[in-house]
Amino acid sequence: MALDQSALLDLLAQLKLTDVTDRVRSATEALYQELIDAEATAFIGAGPFERSAERTTQRNGTRPRTLTTTAGDLDLKIPKLRQGTFFPALLERRRRVDQALFAVVMEAYLHGVSTRKVDDLVKALGADSGISKSEVSRICAGLDAEVATFRDRDLASLQFPYVFLDATYCKARVNHRIVSQAVVVAVGVAADGRREVLGFDVGDSENEGFWAAFLRSLKARGLSGVHLVISDAHTGLKKAIGTVFQGASWQRCRVHFMRNVLSIVPKGSQDMVASIIRTIFAQPNAEHVFTQFDEVTRMLTRSHPKVAAMLEDAKDNVLAFTGFPQRHWRQIWSTNPLERVNKEIKRRTDVVGVFPTPAALLRLAGSVLIEQHDEWEASDRRYFSEASMLELKTMNTPTDTIEEVKPLPELTAA
Repeated sequence: MALDQSALLDLLAQLKLTDVTDRVRSATEALYQELIDAEATAFIGAGPFERSAERTTQRNGTRPRTLTTTAGDLDLKIPKLRQGTFFPALLERRRRVDQALFAVVMEAYLHGVSTRKVDDLVKALGADSGISKSEVSRICAGLDAEVATFRDRDLASLQFPYVFLDATYCKARVNHRIVSQAVVVAVGVAADGRREVLGFDVGDSENEGFWAAFLRSLKARGLSGVHLVISDAHTGLKKAIGTVFQGASWQRCRVHFMRNVLSIVPKGSQDMVASIIRTIFAQPNAEHVFTQFDEVTRMLTRSHPKVAAMLEDAKDNVLAFTGFPQRHWRQIWSTNPLERVNKEIKRRTDVVGVFPTPAALLRLAGSVLIEQHDEWEASDRRYFSEASMLELKTMNTPTDTIEEVKPLPELTAA
């Protein structure tokens, strides 16, 4: 859409009133806005207030968008529609997680912890001309608000029979020191079989107080109907689960447990011991699982008494899955369903390396998790079918007291 003479004269008048150094930015901003409005008109099939048989929808206000260019920051307005969505081809649609990565890198740059790698990242993200502190603050504030809103959302509308808990580790600066921080994640399977990211936080995952506070925050937001909690045997986590989720069973992740077992087995015997233990989980029903467990324990008592003792000590927690629908066993006997989520968090956080603050780590990890949650929500595929979830109501699931979490021998503490 070409600017008419009246609009050009108005633009000229505005440019005369601006500082010389700001005229290029103002002219560029006006040009971008005209191009965006012209594309919107073509997309809708009619201009503002224009009657047309080709019109497909109506405008419904605008949303702001700041574009960083070599001419400066351009404050643009993108038209909103009553039906459908519109995004101008002139602008690059930046995913939420890319915004978070961009903000974290720039925050690190402004905190004086930049390296050649960070400089290369800044250029790769399209900011060769640099970026202002106000722009970084604006991006961070918007992302922090979005992450906070998601973390504080109400969970009372659905019950979540299954809750998975896991952590992945990243580096962040705390009190001028680089320390390892855990990104802890809670994912739930709702009564309708769909998965949701229930919550996440950053802190010391071995600390019972941290885990208890995190789990209590989930319950305070309305988390209910928990029948089984699946996690590994973190020192603080075990006690926190027993304290906060009374009435639920605890499934100790069989994958992490196997690693604990193999850590005390000579390397030459590890494959054999692992194969024997896996036969426990290959049985067709709960009765055969327990029978095979006893047989494996008896067999290993002669050759590997320490392994047999570990099995016997962890029996109730490792076999907790048998109290639930058989169609769910493979997905609930370990935290493997969270592995893909953790890998995506690590893939994104590894780009940064060391985060300037734990808040910056939470911002990026939270953005990754919100996108994963949105992906699950938009998918037609459920984690468990509704029919299989209905089986939970007919099973005698423990609801009075949680299974006592027994500590491992000191030699194999997780």
